[in-house]
Amino acid sequence: SDNGTELTSHAILAWCQDTGVEWHYIAPGKPQQNGFVESFNGRLRDECLNEHLFPPLAAARRIIEAWRTDYNTVRPHSSLGGMAPAEFTNRPRQGHKDTEANLSAA
Repeated sequence: SDNGTELTSHAILAWCQDTGVEWHYIAPGKPQQNGFVESFNGRLRDECLNEHLFPPLAAARRIIEAWRTDYNTVRPHSSLGGMAPAEFTNRPRQGHKDTEANLSAA
């Protein structure tokens, strides 16, 4: 993570310890060390947060969840060969036999 106060608080560090999450900091002033997160945060800000007013918290949750769902299930990602993350996750993998075919042959 970066070294922002929201990510150096005792609460987040205690949560990491309790859940077994390994926490690493990037060097100050080196956002390129955390490129994927920086890219995602920029897209979220530019495409969602800057486009809406969020008076009630419930509205903010609905709008951000809709954006997140689109981002992960519909939108193609160049890093995944033009597939959406859901499509990439569910793609047939080369070298793995089809589970259904194996079950029906048993």
